[in-house]
Amino acid sequence: MKILKASEDYLEAMLMLQEKQGFIRSIDIAEELGVTKPSVTYATKRLRENGYITMDKDGLITLTDSGMEIASRIYERHKVLTEFFVELGVDEKTAREDACKVEHDVSVKTFDAICRHMGIMKK
Repeated sequence: MKILKASEDYLEAMLMLQEKQGFIRSIDIAEELGVTKPSVTYATKRLRENGYITMDKDGLITLTDSGMEIASRIYERHKVLTEFFVELGVDEKTAREDACKVEHDVSVKTFDAICRHMGIMKK
């Protein structure tokens, strides 16, 4: 399943918002990612067209099964990599920022090795 990094970021942000506040709105996505509302409108249109999200008449967003699968995978990588970097002695803020950069590009083989090293069982 090939998807753009930006789309992965949007899906991950949506999952985080869903977990934090119980719902997903475009304005919250814009704030979470530090982007403009028109950027979110464009991205959500593409994500809807590709079957990753649905949007109701009130503008509330729901991740589809395929959207949730991608969001969960990226979010898991983010959390594990952040924890890994912190264990290496990196401060929390930098670890989160670096994890966000690495989560998209690290190979499955390397990520699996990091999980094994940390004693983490992947979902």
